[in-house]
Amino acid sequence: MQALNSHALSIASTVVGWLYFLAWSASFYPQVFLNWKRKSVVGLSMDYLTYNILGFVCYSVYNCTLFFNPAVQERYEETVGSVIPVEPSDVIFALHAAVLTLIQIGQCFLYDRGSQYVSIPAMVLAAAGWLSMYVSLIVTSVGVISTLSWIYYLSFVKLGVTLVKYCPQAYLNFRRKSTVGWNIWNCLLDLTGGILSFAQQFMDAVNAGTWTVIYGNPVKLGLSLISIAFDLLFIVQHYILYPQAKAPEEKESDYKRIFDEESGQTLLKQGFLTTSSATDTTENSSLYQQQQGQQDGDLTDFDHFAGTERFSS
Repeated sequence: MQALNSHALSIASTVVGWLYFLAWSASFYPQVFLNWKRKSVVGLSMDYLTYNILGFVCYSVYNCTLFFNPAVQERYEETVGSVIPVEPSDVIFALHAAVLTLIQIGQCFLYDRGSQYVSIPAMVLAAAGWLSMYVSLIVTSVGVISTLSWIYYLSFVKLGVTLVKYCPQAYLNFRRKSTVGWNIWNCLLDLTGGILSFAQQFMDAVNAGTWTVIYGNPVKLGLSLISIAFDLLFIVQHYILYPQAKAPEEKESDYKRIFDEESGQTLLKQGFLTTSSATDTTENSSLYQQQQGQQDGDLTDFDHFAGTERFSS
């Protein structure tokens, strides 16, 4: 393929690169905001976050080393015969993503998790990933393998993490028959970023006259394709399979208090106004009855007080 070496196409590639950086980076904020608003991470898979932080640490090391290390750059050009496939936007995105993932993990310790926890398979796989990263670093430091080989290994770890990290979240949505707690804007922005990332690689390949720009950075290509596939799955879950689950998330209000004028006590200190399940309503109605010391027949008083909305913890 003949190289175009077009300055205009190069500028367009840079612009698209920053656009996908903005889309992918912005995709983290809706989830952080939703967790903060609900004061809960119920519905967000703990396994997903466990895999995610491992993947973005590997991706950050890969991008930073290939972008800032001249020796690695020279070795890459000699081995692959192509320009460095890492842009400044790639470096900033990877570091930004790692920080935002850490913030989400911190929210899991601060907010209500319900009965969710990190599964044993996820802990084992994540531990194996961290251990292999450190062992490969030691092997690299003693000269057994090159630094370029090491970061290539890290890139494939990231690719493997991306392949499996969405599975726990998709399964959690399936098991709960709901996407509440998982912000759909994550997927919409991530899908946009994935398409733009693939478009940038295509433009760079055409401009350079070689497809090695694409397959020379397999992790970036893989991230784009895998992210697009899972984003489409989540969109189908949210809008087609479990569309009724959107209402509770969108109608959540601030924390409410039920104040009993007769006793002068606060009966239920926390709760979101939602259209929750009958099970949640029954549990909270029982709590109300116990605090009031009333019999089962007084349940209608609570229903009258709550109106058409129900309280769920």
